[in-house]
Amino acid sequence: MTTQTRSPRVIASGTPSFRRTRLAMFVTGFTFFTLLYFVQALLPVFSAEFGVGPADSALALSGTTGVMAFALVLSGVVSDRFGRKAIMIASLASSSALTVAMAAMGDWAGILAVRVLMGISLSGVQAVAMAYLAEEVEPAAFGVSLGLFISGSALGGMAGRLVAGVLADVFDWRVATLVLGVAGLAASLVVARILPASRNFTRSAPGLGALVSAAAAHLREPVLVALFAVGFLMMGSFVTSFNYVTYRLLAPPFGLSQFEVGLVFLIYLVGIPGSTIVGALLARFHTATLLAAMLCLMLAGFAASVPDVLPAVLAGLAMLSFGFFSGHALASGWVSRRAARNRALAASLYLFTYYQGSSVVGYLGGFAWQGAAWTGVVFLATGLVLAALAIAAALRRV
Repeated sequence: MTTQTRSPRVIASGTPSFRRTRLAMFVTGFTFFTLLYFVQALLPVFSAEFGVGPADSALALSGTTGVMAFALVLSGVVSDRFGRKAIMIASLASSSALTVAMAAMGDWAGILAVRVLMGISLSGVQAVAMAYLAEEVEPAAFGVSLGLFISGSALGGMAGRLVAGVLADVFDWRVATLVLGVAGLAASLVVARILPASRNFTRSAPGLGALVSAAAAHLREPVLVALFAVGFLMMGSFVTSFNYVTYRLLAPPFGLSQFEVGLVFLIYLVGIPGSTIVGALLARFHTATLLAAMLCLMLAGFAASVPDVLPAVLAGLAMLSFGFFSGHALASGWVSRRAARNRALAASLYLFTYYQGSSVVGYLGGFAWQGAAWTGVVFLATGLVLAALAIAAALRRV
């Protein structure tokens, strides 16, 4: 077996190229999550304008993440063939163009068609960005660079929801969508200009047989399968809660405006430092112990959100956000450490189940809302987190 050595042409920390790379990674993560999640703030608007129920409205997000989950598994293979930077730029630009096109759609079927196509186009960002950093940035600076991508992602997810909610209230959802699409195109140009070209990329085309064999090996590893399940359960409960809390807050007894509901997504700021905090605690506690603690915090958040008291609901959402982002960081990091080989594929499989949780449970949560309003959503989400907690308890023995 040959040993690969890192190219002397890597981007070193403190250099102008490194600063450009960090900024480009932040903009990439920010734009990616903005375009993916901005529709979450608009679900009640879609229900009102197109006459669709909450479950069908949620397909604007679930359809995208569901398709993207499958496309993610193949995006790395495509990137191995055609390069990193080119795929990322094409993904951001095409997704932004589709968002602009969505603003002109006259019916619900057209909107869903655009969002499904975005599931394919957006798949060329997340895993490819990680591969670019692993190849181009010196090892000591990899964690910092990836952290900026993740921070940009979290802020972009929040900003997309916030801006969409505010602009939809002041103007309408089409203006909000158009503005975000145009902003995405501008961001694509910025990344194309400042991100250094790939200098250490080696074109390859691994066969389908090798890909299937590697995936099967991961699926025979019980710990990895358990962590994939945790990702599905956590993401499903989190997205479902934020999908339908917008309906709750717009209705009596709260009666918030679309603008005010958009501001609720500022709560995401509470969750952003979670990954850093739990990362610092890993030296003292077992990963499964910390994961269980974050899942318990999510359960406490659901319980706090039940009363029809706005401060209690907001406090519950804050606990839910911190617990989710921290738990996701723990589970995804454990996947990367646990996989002995083909770690990029292991990460892709985790993201596959993670986004399937968003898609499947996010859709089913609409029926829980229609059947028992917020109580039904909490019942569903709590059941998922309890299942994840049981898995975390079993993992404590690893």
